[in-house]
Amino acid sequence: MSGNMNITLKVWRQKNSNAKGELAEYKVGDVSPDMSFLEMFDVLNERLVSENNEPIAFDHDCREGICGMCSMFINGRPHGPKEGITTCQLHMRSFKDGDTIVVEPWRAQAFPVIKDLIVDRTAFDRIIAAGGYISVNTGNAQDANNIAISKDNADEAFAAAACIGCGACVAACKNASAMLFVSAKVSQLALLPQGQPEKQTRVLSMVAQMDAEGFGACTNTGACEAECPKGISLKNIARMNREYLGAQLCSEKM
Repeated sequence: MSGNMNITLKVWRQKNSNAKGELAEYKVGDVSPDMSFLEMFDVLNERLVSENNEPIAFDHDCREGICGMCSMFINGRPHGPKEGITTCQLHMRSFKDGDTIVVEPWRAQAFPVIKDLIVDRTAFDRIIAAGGYISVNTGNAQDANNIAISKDNADEAFAAAACIGCGACVAACKNASAMLFVSAKVSQLALLPQGQPEKQTRVLSMVAQMDAEGFGACTNTGACEAECPKGISLKNIARMNREYLGAQLCSEKM
């Protein structure tokens, strides 16, 4: 016996943002347990093309869990049944022979479907453009030991910077909130000395842009942290709320 599997896929097919979508069923045989989930889609697409059918559109790039593009909602969970991984790191051995797997795109007003499983996540880019950077002159490059940063702050900044912007937090949230993503990007700069001069304008601008994009409010259910492939902590949301409140109070006094 080869140990390979036969599975049934139910995949969301949608021509564009304005078209009506539906689930289409595909039988995929002789699937190696060692295939990644995306490799299995590659095999299916090769078959569809050979049959003169439209291949399934899905996003991918690095296939190493770094870029965050492989955004698939698999059997009701962002990136699938495993914790701490992206879709490209999910292997078919996580499923059983004869399984039916339902695959859908992220579901959020701010992430409109482009085609099939690809959604438009440029809302995240616009939030970063609103203030997720350092534009002030921080001086010439110095030896790292010349800048006093506590280990706790450095560790938390690195942990926040691990966010890859995949959007799993938005997909997992019942309100389609982007608070975990935005708070990670605010935190990674707010915790470092270089981020201090612009911290108030940064958080006000990024939160305003998040709201303008149509993301929902945070109600602290914790689904975002549970489904985040990089384990971004809810502590970042609390930090951003403190930063936001402080920035509002300062702006009112001016």
